[in-house]
Formats: sequence, structure tokens, C-alpha cells
Amino acid sequence: MVSISSRGQQFKTRGLSFGSHRGYTSVADTVQLRLNVFDGTRRPIAGDLDLLITIRDGNQKQLFRDEFKGPSINFPVKFHNNLADRYTVLADANNYVGAGFFPVEVSKNHPNVLDLMLLPKHGEFDFTEASWANLEANHNSIFNMLSSGTTPDDAETRYEEFKQASPGSLAAFFNVTTAARDVNLPDGKALSYLKEMIWDEERMGEDRFFIYADARLVEQVEQAAAQGEFQSQPGLDINHPGATSSYKQKQFGEANIQFSFHENDKKDVAGVPCVKVELDMDYFKNLVAHLFLEVLPHRVSNGKTDPRQIYLLRWIAGRHAGVPEFDPPYTIGSLA
Repeated sequence: MVSISSRGQQFKTRGLSFGSHRGYTSVADTVQLRLNVFDGTRRPIAGDLDLLITIRDGNQKQLFRDEFKGPSINFPVKFHNNLADRYTVLADANNYVGAGFFPVEVSKNHPNVLDLMLLPKHGEFDFTEASWANLEANHNSIFNMLSSGTTPDDAETRYEEFKQASPGSLAAFFNVTTAARDVNLPDGKALSYLKEMIWDEERMGEDRFFIYADARLVEQVEQAAAQGEFQSQPGLDINHPGATSSYKQKQFGEANIQFSFHENDKKDVAGVPCVKVELDMDYFKNLVAHLFLEVLPHRVSNGKTDPRQIYLLRWIAGRHAGVPEFDPPYTIGSLA
């Protein structure tokens, strides 16, 4: 499970130092755990940054809590061959949002590597890669989705205005479509079924989007669910009013994509029979965690799922799972 936190105080060096081997009985009982820390540009974090690293074993015994220089650090940790090998690793730095992962299950049979991302507390979206021309050249499916239903000039104008007015919503859109690009269905990728963005400003937010998709996507996701790749979601009337069915991806512990189908809303897009699809990504896969740690707090605060956290959670989860990198056409950098 990926965790995220925020801290504003200066570092206080405490706990064990990197050189400590307290409790280790022999070199044969230890393995190397390599931690790589990246920033919101998906590049290794600056080597002169002080990183506060905390590592606990599966028994919640704290092994390390000290300052280190990154971006890559090797830690000797004990191999127990039991549940104690499920380590918790946390990273933090001044002016960054802390992040961590559990469980990091170490083994003697393969390299033990964890990649974490730290986002600046006061970061901004960088859409340099998401210029209209670059989308056309390098992200054709997304470009066609944004262009459909209007003239080329009007499509570009509409997009540029949206980018300026709602950068968080655009980041959420790119999170969703990048996730859809990597979803394998019985016949092709999910992104190839998405045809036309629904430009409804009241319903285009940082937590969900509505798109007309090839009607065959419904059957494709149902088949994927039957194969254990998706799970049917309850509470349609509350969480997805008007939806006829909803399925959430099960691949990762966090930041899975969810398809909610509104099959009664139909449209032909370039001769393809389509239905309306509501797309969103949640922090948590577990239904109880999603309800009590995401849905209910948002109801109370009138908040929404933060696309920055989705970006971080999905990137870390993907790196841990060893799948192609989650690389939407934007990054998050520090304010100048």
C-alpha cells in the first residue's frame, strides 16, 4: 500500500544510522533493499536533498530513521523468511509531501528495489508535453478524442482554454486516459474504445470525466471482470447516478481506473455506436477504505479526489508492479 503524508518541520536526526546492524546475527541473514527516490518530473530527486527515511519490518520494529542523501540508497535488512519480511518504507523531505510503501516484501531470490516519488508541496502542473501539436504527433487517440465533434480550429481553441482554466481537471483527464492506455482487454487496449470527450463543464472535474465510447467496451470490461481483472462496484445511485453498471480495475493496491457505463445514453461517433462512460480513479482499491477514507470525507468537506495524489499513487504502484511506467503527458514541478 502506498502512503502519503505531509510534514512542515525541519529534519530531526534520530534512530539508527545507516551503518547500524543492530540485531543482525550473520551476513547471510541480510539482503540489500535499494530505495530510489524520484520527484514529480519522474526523474531521480536531487542528490543534495536531505531525505528522512524510516524503515520498519513486518513486526513494526523500527530499523532505520535517519537522514540520507539520494537519489539511491542501499539498506541492509534482515531476511526472516516469514511475515517479518513485509517491510514499511517511508521517505520525507522539507517542502515535499512524504510518501511510503507497504508491504515491501524482500527476498533472497531477486533484487529488492523500491521506487518512491516525492511531490513538492507547492507544485504546479507542467503541460509542456501536452501542447496541441504534441498531442497530435504523439498521443493520437487522445487527440482524436479531444477533437471529435467540432472543427479542428475550434477543438484547439477549446482545449487551450480548458488547459488555462482548469489545469487540475486536465491533469485528471490525462491520468484517466493514460491508465486506460495500459488496460489490457480481451480485444485490445481500453483507450482504443474511447471516442469523444463530453464537454460538460459542470461535470468535468478533478475526479471524473464523461466520454462516449465504443459500445463494445461494455462487453469487453464484463469479460475482463469474469477473468478477475475488474470487480463490479455497488452503490450506483449514490456514487454514479444514472449508471447501469460499474467496474473497477483490480491490478494495483491504489489508483485503479473505474468504468461506469451509462448505456441509456447513446450516440454515433464517426459511424461507431457509442455509449456514455464515466471514468474516474480512486485512491484505494479496497471498498471499505474507499468509502471511509475517500468518499465520506469528500462528502463532508465537499472535496474531490486530487489528481496529484492519483499521479503519485499510480506511478509508485506501477513501478512496484513492474509494468510500463505511468507517464501522462504532464509532470509536477516546484513553483519558480
